[in-house]
Amino acid sequence: MHRRPLGRGRTLAALAAPLIVLGCVLPWWRVGGTPGITERAGNGFEGSGIVVFLVGIATLALVALPYAAGDRPLALDRWLSFAILAVAGWIALAWQVLQLALIGAFQFHEPAQVLTNGPGVWLAGVGLATLSRAVTAMAAEPARR
Repeated sequence: MHRRPLGRGRTLAALAAPLIVLGCVLPWWRVGGTPGITERAGNGFEGSGIVVFLVGIATLALVALPYAAGDRPLALDRWLSFAILAVAGWIALAWQVLQLALIGAFQFHEPAQVLTNGPGVWLAGVGLATLSRAVTAMAAEPARR
């Protein structure tokens, strides 16, 4: 049996999904931690961040779907499916960051803390950006049969 090649778009999506999932596991915000103040932190499994995690898992499933189904084409294996996931991920990420910003969860006392206070939210954003780029690459590819 001859398997189809992944193509550039699906290869990018396959790289984006683990970045999104790993970004949800890492801390998204951290406050406190100074002497006398207990540190509190959270990751992507809070609030709408769970949607970002589910987008990463669903992206992995969509990339693997054609190989699990065999040689018959599937209606779900289109660039539009990946685009819907990317849009849902961006909306959920933006909503969660907005909620966290409104409650003051992002506190940066030094310039270096911008990246170290919440590396997960940055990594999830990079993963979603990669997934968005994968969608544009898939839309430019010829249709799979």
